[in-house]
Parts: sequence; C-alpha cells; structure tokens
Amino acid sequence: MTVVAELFPNGITELFEWKALLFKGTPYALNKTAIMVLVSMVICLVIFVVGSRKRALVPHGLQNVAEAGYLAIEEQIAVEVMGAHEGKKWTPFLASLFFFIYFINVWSVFPGIQFPATARIALPGLLAIIVWIVFIGAGFKTQGPLYIFKNITPPGVPKPLYVLVIPIEFISKYLVRPFSLAVRLFANMVAGHVLLTVFSVMCVELLKHESGAYQIAFIPLPFFGLLFMTAFEILVALLQAYIFTILTAVYIGGAAHPEH
Repeated sequence: MTVVAELFPNGITELFEWKALLFKGTPYALNKTAIMVLVSMVICLVIFVVGSRKRALVPHGLQNVAEAGYLAIEEQIAVEVMGAHEGKKWTPFLASLFFFIYFINVWSVFPGIQFPATARIALPGLLAIIVWIVFIGAGFKTQGPLYIFKNITPPGVPKPLYVLVIPIEFISKYLVRPFSLAVRLFANMVAGHVLLTVFSVMCVELLKHESGAYQIAFIPLPFFGLLFMTAFEILVALLQAYIFTILTAVYIGGAAHPEH
C-alpha cells in the first residue's frame, strides 16, 4: 500500500476527481473530463467534415476513414436492426453516437490521461437521456399521442391484468432502458480504468523493490498484464460504443415500428 499512498497522497479517489485545468475559478472551468469531451467532439467533426469536403472517386486519407466508418455503422447496425429505409435515415445520428463514445472511451489508454470520460456517470447519463428523448420522440412521431399507452398495453392481455402489467411495462421500457444504458457504459469503463491502475501500481512497486532477483523474476508478470489490459481496454472501448449504438437502434426501431 506504500506505493498507492505515494502516488495518491489524498486517497484513491484522486483517480476520479480532477481539478480544473482551464478557466479556474470561473463558471466555465474545464477539467480533464470536459477537455476530453471537447477534443473528442472536434476529432469527430474533423473526420466527417474534412473527409466529406473533397470527395474523390477512389477515397483516401480522411475520406476513406469517414466513408468506411459511416458505411460500417449503416450496414452492420442501422440497416441490420431498423431496415433499409428507416436505417439509412437514422445512420447519421447512430454514427455520430458510436464514434463520439469510442473516442471518449479510448482516452483510457493514452499515457498521462488513462481515464475515459465515460467513467464519470454524468456523461453516460447524459447520453442515455438523449437516446431516451430521441426514441420517445420517434414513437410519438410515428404512432401519435397514444404511443406510450399502446406500448404498455400488450395485445391479448385481459383488461383486469392492466393494473399489474402497465406499471411493469412502463418501468421496463421507459425507466430501465436509459438507466441500463448509462450504468452499463459507466461500469465497464470504470472497471477497465481500475484494472489498468492496479497493474500500473504493481509495476511501479516491483521496480522499487530492493531485491534485484525478485524484480527480475516477477516484473514481467504485471508488465505483460498491463500490456494485455491496455489492448483489452481498446477492445472494450470499441465494444461498449457498439453495444450502446446497437441498443439505441433497437429502441428507436421499436418505437418507430413496433410491429417489428
């Protein structure tokens, strides 16, 4: 525990509590989390705006990245889940969501940062609320003002059971969905962040150990563990962005076309 006390003199909570870096003492103060969000937004804008400005018959550079990423979301998520017509209409929103979440997540493996902004519940919560508003809005647009009532009264259920079924359906569809979206993303990224920290601390502790033979024998274990966890964290960042996006497509598709 000595190395932990040295690295985090104010407690392990320093991993999740960052002081303001820009505009300190003002209502516009920015810490690392806010800066990562802004930088990720800029990266997404640069890739898609610059990549689509001068289109070539054979895409290259940023155009190739933008087209490949957009088509992957369109074909593998939007069209696959929502159908050709509806999927293509929602692809811009789904692609923006996917790449923003991925770039936010992947900060966890950058030296000096090693922290995903989605490991703060506020950001996953905000994204989940946006998705919640969008899929409810899509439902009202396609099904009319009785959209919610239609979805919490399954066909074939006897009316006397509505007293039991309606609260269950309402909670599961309109409260649990955004909550599970936020918590799933938050919990997975926190877990990866903590594991990377544990292996990093183990490496530092073994390097500082007095016994040279002990170092030689055991330093490769946490070091290779750290490399493995770093690669695994990149995969988790991609996977969590994919899961969040495909669930969003499922919710929007179900709201717009409940028969599917």
